[in-house]
Amino acid sequence: MHRCMLRFAEQRWQCSVRCMSSAVGKRRALHSAFPVLDLPLQPIHCHVYEANLRNSNTCHKKYTEFREKVREGGGENAIARHTQRNRKLLVRDRLRLLLDDDDFLELSPFAGLGLPYGDIPSAGCLTGIGRINDLWCVFIANDATVKGGTAYPITVKKQLRAQDIAIQNRLPCVYLVDSGGAFLPLQSEIFPDKNQGGRTFYNEAIMSAMKIPQVAVVCGSCTAGGAYIPTMAEETVMVHRIGTIFLGGPPLVKAATGEEVTPENLGGAKLHAEVSGCVDHFAWDEKEAFDYTRNIISTLNFRLPEEEEDTANRRAMEEPLHSSEELLGLAPRSYSNSLDVKMIVSRLTDGSRFQEFKARYGTTLVTGFAKIHGHLVGIVANNGVLTNEAALKGSHFVQLCDQRDIPLVFLQNTAPAAALTLSTTQAEMNSNRLKAQGSMMSAVACASVPKITVVIGGCHGADSYAMCGRAFDPNFLFLWPNARVSVTAPGLAGSLLPPEDERDEEQKKQEDKLNRKLKEESTAFFSSGRMWDDGVILPQDTRKVLRDSLNIIKQQQYQLSTEKQQSVVLRM
Repeated sequence: MHRCMLRFAEQRWQCSVRCMSSAVGKRRALHSAFPVLDLPLQPIHCHVYEANLRNSNTCHKKYTEFREKVREGGGENAIARHTQRNRKLLVRDRLRLLLDDDDFLELSPFAGLGLPYGDIPSAGCLTGIGRINDLWCVFIANDATVKGGTAYPITVKKQLRAQDIAIQNRLPCVYLVDSGGAFLPLQSEIFPDKNQGGRTFYNEAIMSAMKIPQVAVVCGSCTAGGAYIPTMAEETVMVHRIGTIFLGGPPLVKAATGEEVTPENLGGAKLHAEVSGCVDHFAWDEKEAFDYTRNIISTLNFRLPEEEEDTANRRAMEEPLHSSEELLGLAPRSYSNSLDVKMIVSRLTDGSRFQEFKARYGTTLVTGFAKIHGHLVGIVANNGVLTNEAALKGSHFVQLCDQRDIPLVFLQNTAPAAALTLSTTQAEMNSNRLKAQGSMMSAVACASVPKITVVIGGCHGADSYAMCGRAFDPNFLFLWPNARVSVTAPGLAGSLLPPEDERDEEQKKQEDKLNRKLKEESTAFFSSGRMWDDGVILPQDTRKVLRDSLNIIKQQQYQLSTEKQQSVVLRM
């Protein structure tokens, strides 16, 4: 009797907490009238602006070339074989059936290009975040036109990053499985280590236990390791004739036993829906499979805001005073071509409004509050070298945002090389700066609020860590096409070597070689090909990408039940 009363009291308490949180969600946000940053282009800016614009146009051409290349997938022959002989839909056509619209946030589209083992367009799989029945969901979709859906090391890395984003932001995860398993010549880079192939399945189990839904659609081959993805999902849909699940296919069966068997009899949709129970929904074709999937998503335990509330928020939102197209000329060609970062901030925020924090202190770092599509954010933006004062100011502001639960947006353009120590005074200044930067790194690392980083220029040295670089686990990290990512900027390799008057011929040759290597390996496209970021975005699209990212991060507030359950959903 006593236990029953305790359980009843606990249920009442949980109910009251839910009611309070829903009531808080309906409250009106505090009114704000932040000052307007009206910073139009001035004649004095024209020379630098035009040089930046020419560089942005060159970068845009390369961006367009890369985008067209990844859209071609495995090429004409592979596409014809996929659609005509195998009678399967292309991966982007599948997404059109699954998602509400084409307006989704694609992640790392250039991953897999320019790798030592060749070009793997989009790393052989499309990942991103799109809406299904108005609910943001992560999707991981194999592209079987690329090497037959074979998984390369970069494929595994891309899938794991998508799962990390789903975990960090509590997003339902949908797998469109059409995979031929691991690329065996590179098995040592795919199979054995902690953050390699097996981590995908570990993440599936952990996410299910965290009440982050997992849904799989088998719309092609699921061979070897790929067979575990649908069997570990909470609900699985399988398509007749084109979907198969088995550890070893018919050729392996024949080699081992001499028996000839069809893929359908060995691991087809009828077998797994009627006999093994490995799948939950049998679909006659792909359209029916995606209808099933959309219906599954509609059963998830989320309560989204009313449409009237969304409409009111959109109406209240102000556009920036100046066109986002002007960001093309504000994207620095090099560190010396950087204009005042407040000009960039004013073209990203609602109504170009910005409440600056410590405006007169540590001026090489700009910090302050603004709204982006109605979302209150704290902005941290490089405006010069990250000095001792600037780092202390950044540390203070990051902790302030963490205390107030305000998401942080970092606009990163760090100094091209570390400061030299050529005198006792400089040594003292650099020591103070080192301590202050360490303080800012600690503040960024320990801040529990969402963090979004956009590299608008340089991403060099330890300064990039304090500005929430990849190692500091931001929710999202994007690059502009003009961005450079390296330990020191191209042309400045000498800062890592002995003083010039002490170098011999061999060291000078080494400097030239290092500078050439830095120039080649620091581009945004080199970085994105290796998944050091979540994608290259155009400067004029930044405001939209930030809006989508903030909406995605916010959605976890609408999940009704997030308590960790005792165990994952297991199949028979």
